[in-house]
Amino acid sequence: MKNFQHIPQCETCSLENNSLFRHLSQEEFDHLNYHKTCYFHKRGEIIYHEGSRISGSYCINRGIIKIYKTGIDGKEQIILFAKPGDIIGYRSILSNELACTSSKVIEDTTLCFIPADTLISLVKSNPNFSMELMKLACKELGEANAYITDIAQKTVRERLAEILIHLKDNFGLDQDNVLQISLTREELANIVGTATESVIRLLSEFKTDGLIDLNGRKIKIQDVQGLTKIGNMFR
Repeated sequence: MKNFQHIPQCETCSLENNSLFRHLSQEEFDHLNYHKTCYFHKRGEIIYHEGSRISGSYCINRGIIKIYKTGIDGKEQIILFAKPGDIIGYRSILSNELACTSSKVIEDTTLCFIPADTLISLVKSNPNFSMELMKLACKELGEANAYITDIAQKTVRERLAEILIHLKDNFGLDQDNVLQISLTREELANIVGTATESVIRLLSEFKTDGLIDLNGRKIKIQDVQGLTKIGNMFR
């Protein structure tokens, strides 16, 4: 972890990433910029652990972080990937509870730490900011409910196809139609909720069927419609 000498300014970052901080006034931006601290984290670093008491929330300026829970057997279940403009750890601050998830850097990241008191003051003083934070919490709850339904009703093949489409929608494709997020096979399995061997086998099947192409961790999406149909996603 490395402290930044040059602190990213929230008003610029919020406009670039269309984050919920775009609703702040200049005075609130100044307050936030004064109280936050920013750090650089390398891939593999843990930001906070499940069950720990965290003293603030984190806004992502650059990079990608995975949010996950750990089962009794130590296996990770990835809940979501946070990208630039996203805020994490805020629910534990608002509920005054221990962290219910862990977070780990999967792509070198610049994080801005927002002390709990600063976040709470913004929630109390700015109704638009509060409403956006509430919408975000509801959105994440809805995604969690949808995931529970998928686990119960969809096959592993269907879930993997759906996850690939979600990754495309959230992180985009480069000029060669390659996903703009690099994941290990184990990380993919931890999103889908299955064994790594099953994901490896299914990815090979998808490649044979012309749905994707593989080059190490890179996944090229070749047939969006085909994956959408397999995932039973209604668009």
